[in-house]
Amino acid sequence: MALKKKPVTGMKDILPKEMEIRNYVMNMIRETYGKFGFTAIETPCVEHIENLSSKQGGENEKLIFKILKRGEKLKLDTAECEADLVDSGLRYDLTVPLSRYYSNNASQLPAPFKALQMGNVWRADRPQRGRFRQFMQCDIDILGESTYLAEIELVMATTTLLGKLDFHNFTIRINDRKILKAMAQYSGFPEESFDTVFIILDKMDKIGLEGVAEELEKEGFSKESIDTYLSMFKEITSDIEGVRYCKEKLKDVLDPKVAEDLETIITAVDSVKNADFKISFDPTLVRGMSYYTGPIFEIAMDEFGGSVGGGGRYDEMIGKFTGQNTSACGFSIGFERIVMLLLERGYEIPTSAAKKAYLIEKNMPADKLLPILKQAEEERKNGVQVNISIMKKNKKFQKEQMTAEGYTEFVEFFNK
Repeated sequence: MALKKKPVTGMKDILPKEMEIRNYVMNMIRETYGKFGFTAIETPCVEHIENLSSKQGGENEKLIFKILKRGEKLKLDTAECEADLVDSGLRYDLTVPLSRYYSNNASQLPAPFKALQMGNVWRADRPQRGRFRQFMQCDIDILGESTYLAEIELVMATTTLLGKLDFHNFTIRINDRKILKAMAQYSGFPEESFDTVFIILDKMDKIGLEGVAEELEKEGFSKESIDTYLSMFKEITSDIEGVRYCKEKLKDVLDPKVAEDLETIITAVDSVKNADFKISFDPTLVRGMSYYTGPIFEIAMDEFGGSVGGGGRYDEMIGKFTGQNTSACGFSIGFERIVMLLLERGYEIPTSAAKKAYLIEKNMPADKLLPILKQAEEERKNGVQVNISIMKKNKKFQKEQMTAEGYTEFVEFFNK
């Protein structure tokens, strides 16, 4: 049987052109986030199954690639349940591993700690445009900062990066989980049903207000609660006034500081932003992860037709490891989607370095090859990128291929 040459479904081979873009974006990420004080870290791609299945990852916990026990620990003949067979899994995001990492190393880290993490994650998901089963994630997190300064810094760093990558007219949608809960409480929904309400609300952009109303009715909620709830979404605007409306309307069930802090975040970002975007209050923004406890945000980009990043505050996750809650807030960009959009628009990497190709006639003797190698080395010292290749029979096609790779100058060497 012939071996399979195509990659596993949901995973892909990365060709040089894309790899060049990916490396450029990763370097830009390190450079930009580094200027905001974020420090690069790395966590293992394999995590304890208990951590991955701790009900912190929302729907992603249904998509875990699980790993069988190995050696003597794997006892297939006596296994009665999955737990007897599995002890670890591939990480589905970088937040759960970061929380474990911080819990294990906090004594050696500064406070607050600003972490930058890039790495592959795996989800047994249905592949589609911009979504794979193995994909790169890029997160920045601030641990140990309880004030809204964390949210402001995260949004500013992320939008600065997108601006440097030539993205324009995108929107940062922002909300707060406490406002979500207050709206549901004010409307009379039972607290134990909040998650059900939010799952339905999260479909608002696809099914509209009427669709949300229908689904809430199917769940058996009272018409009075549904009407009260949805009427607020008709009245809330997407600016500061919308936040102030929530502060006044929900004053009996919402700490006013929640709305005041959200207003400060929006005002501060809008005042000091250095990229072409808008920040918009969106009371329908839910974010699927159950671990969010405060402000949440997403990047909406028209040219993609959806989210290309998101995050929020998760002050209770680290406490699951240590028994003591630690303030935490993070923002993740959709690395794969960003790269895909850059490739689709034919993005050219800005570079000042010249790219030169040396084409050497086949069977060039060693005594003549040595000076060519020395010449190439001198040019490289001066910042020129030199690619040395043996001259092909179809030299025209060879040059066309190298031109497509960005080579603008060709030097030919013959054995004469």
